[in-house]
Amino acid sequence: MLTIDPALFRPEAVDPETRRFNAELEERLAGLPATHEVPPEVTRQARAEGRGIFPPGGPLAGSQWRDIPGGRVRISPAPEAPRGVYLHIHGGGWTLGAPDQHDRANQELAAASGFTVVSAAYPLAPENPWPAQLPPLIAAAEWAAAQWPGLPLAVGGESAGAHLAACLLLALRARGGLRRVAGAVLNYGMFDLGMTPSMARWGARKLILSTPTVAWFVGNLLPDPGGRRDPAVSPLCADLSGMPPALFQVGTLDPLLDDSLMMAARWAGAGSPAALAVWPGGVHAFDAFDLAISRAFRDRQAGFLSGLC
Repeated sequence: MLTIDPALFRPEAVDPETRRFNAELEERLAGLPATHEVPPEVTRQARAEGRGIFPPGGPLAGSQWRDIPGGRVRISPAPEAPRGVYLHIHGGGWTLGAPDQHDRANQELAAASGFTVVSAAYPLAPENPWPAQLPPLIAAAEWAAAQWPGLPLAVGGESAGAHLAACLLLALRARGGLRRVAGAVLNYGMFDLGMTPSMARWGARKLILSTPTVAWFVGNLLPDPGGRRDPAVSPLCADLSGMPPALFQVGTLDPLLDDSLMMAARWAGAGSPAALAVWPGGVHAFDAFDLAISRAFRDRQAGFLSGLC
């Protein structure tokens, strides 16, 4: 049964470490330009060089690129014979990021879960507006299913990656390919490109995301506002019947909070198993930092994947 504990949203639920981190992060971000105020190519270069607000996550030895029909993937293998395969889709507002920048997290997840992690590359916006992202993700899912035919296949990601994972599941269902997917990991995604109340009402406060920054990201992906609530690109508006079991995770200080709360409820309301983990005081992408709630977040994700076997 999907339950939401009101106590998780109260100020006293936030532990002191998280509270200190949030204050320090907000102070640091106050002295930096917002993401939407910097040309995408500048931020991309900084992230590729390991600079910026997030700790460097790769590239690291132990993960390898592989060209596949219709796309390219970055593989972080399980330490032993894999128990399953996790198709990971990276975040970055559809505008930033790359699979090899997640090597550290994906290698740790592979070790903790026993799943080989296959991180799919996709074309970035604004140079490549929607739906250019979908074909290489479909290709990666079909390749992974064929490459490891006897193992459970999970699909997921974080932020824009969680959004694309949900869109991918809808596309696979339309192609009759959803039966191979055993589970989904949808971490703090944006599931309504028209903006849920928590996102629309957040304002200019900079805690990784802000309303102006997200509006810029959405405009990069889909310049035409008229199409932003099409169910194919806003999965919160879609028919969610027949979806696999899913884990939703989000922090209470994430502007995209409503997206996860609503999507988990709609997932369960469509008759699909849904688990929801709400992390008190967690900002957007808090799991990228070394915090107690981040370690618990990552443990919950690994545990969910392990439970699919």
